[in-house]
Amino acid sequence: MCVVFWMASERDNAVALVTGGASGLGRATVERFARTGSKVVLADLPTSKGADVAKELGDNVVFVPVDVLSEKDVTGALELAKSQFGRLDVAVNCAGIAVAVKTYNFNKKVAHKLEDFQRVLLVNTAGSFNVIRLSAGLMGENEPNADGQRGVIVNTASVAAFDGQIGQAAYAASKAAVVGMTLPIARDLSTQGIRICTIAPGLFNTPMLQALPDKVRAFLAKTVPFPQRLGEPAEYAQLVQSIVENPMLNGEVIRLDGALRMMP
Repeated sequence: MCVVFWMASERDNAVALVTGGASGLGRATVERFARTGSKVVLADLPTSKGADVAKELGDNVVFVPVDVLSEKDVTGALELAKSQFGRLDVAVNCAGIAVAVKTYNFNKKVAHKLEDFQRVLLVNTAGSFNVIRLSAGLMGENEPNADGQRGVIVNTASVAAFDGQIGQAAYAASKAAVVGMTLPIARDLSTQGIRICTIAPGLFNTPMLQALPDKVRAFLAKTVPFPQRLGEPAEYAQLVQSIVENPMLNGEVIRLDGALRMMP
């Protein structure tokens, strides 16, 4: 069954920008949007497989190389959305990086590199905000629907924002910042009818986890109370669609984790 988005009844189909769209959660989101008839600008690094993914998914998906920290790159992606598809209705932030380093290694007498900490916060937090602030400007040009809505933004945080593990100081801090800015941005954009929510995924079957040995993946799956397995990227994409479709979801952070609470 094909479920259309909130804009579909008023316009031809929704137009979405998805960062980190070449793999994992981002790719699943691009695929779901494309399958429902939406137009998608797939944004990812020049070194990604974004061009191949866009070609595979058809004419409704276009790839644009983007570094989310670059105002020029993000602006270019938005200009492409407007020139090729006429507008922007939805923006989904899936681009992100991670490091696993303790605050201080007492055996080696080495501190966590400050530049690594800063880089993770820049990409995950500042990069997401860069996309949000610029996308909001284009969404604000849309004609509002009956509710006064002009657009929807979905961010990706992590359960690490709440249950950060050993070695996750940088990653947890970056995702907690994404969580923390969700409500104030929802309030900032409310006057223009732009909603924003954040998804905090647990353990998902993404390329990062797929690279782990089977035994490790099986162990991780058993830490999830129910369903006792890794989440599938398509389930993340399903929640993105639900957020877009439900007009009362705004300023909220939603854990998608099977009741998982991460061990230290």
